[in-house]
Amino acid sequence: MEKQEQILITKDMPIGEVVERYPEAAEVLTAYGLHCVGCHVSPFETVEQGALGHGMDEATIKEMIDEANKVAKNPEAAEEADLSKADITITEKAIGKVKEVLAKETEKAPKELFFRVGVAPGGCSGFSYVMQFDDQKMEDDIEFDKSGLKVLVDRRSLAKLNGAHIDYVETLQQSGFKIDNPNAKKSCGCGHSFG
Repeated sequence: MEKQEQILITKDMPIGEVVERYPEAAEVLTAYGLHCVGCHVSPFETVEQGALGHGMDEATIKEMIDEANKVAKNPEAAEEADLSKADITITEKAIGKVKEVLAKETEKAPKELFFRVGVAPGGCSGFSYVMQFDDQKMEDDIEFDKSGLKVLVDRRSLAKLNGAHIDYVETLQQSGFKIDNPNAKKSCGCGHSFG
């Protein structure tokens, strides 16, 4: 009996479900021009509807879905990667700003908080940066001490953030955290997402 290849993603699957279940496959859809997997994803629009709406023909849709399935079946296994030497850099200015906000947070509810840095599926380019405070360290987290600031990065995120440089910038137009990520193959104009 012939073994049938498992298909994870179909043309009838909602784009939102693809992005949620197979975040690595979202990069494939974006590379084909299906940009609605990012900020403007419709959770109910199917892959086929989105692709047709972006002017793709049936052959291109099939090719895109085949490639997305290859990625979904064998995602880059961050858990298996050697991350023992992986690191992120956070400037003293950024650390100072995080500590300033952290002091206000712990004043409200005194407890130990970590500064969590990570990536999540979404954004215009496939993934968006996540920075938040967390009171729990998970099993797959790697902890860094950056000038007394306890930073957590989950293994999967660290594989995409290894070598990243986080700074805090203040200009006349804006202020906020700026991430220079050597792993980003593309990014959007807003600077909040990458692929």
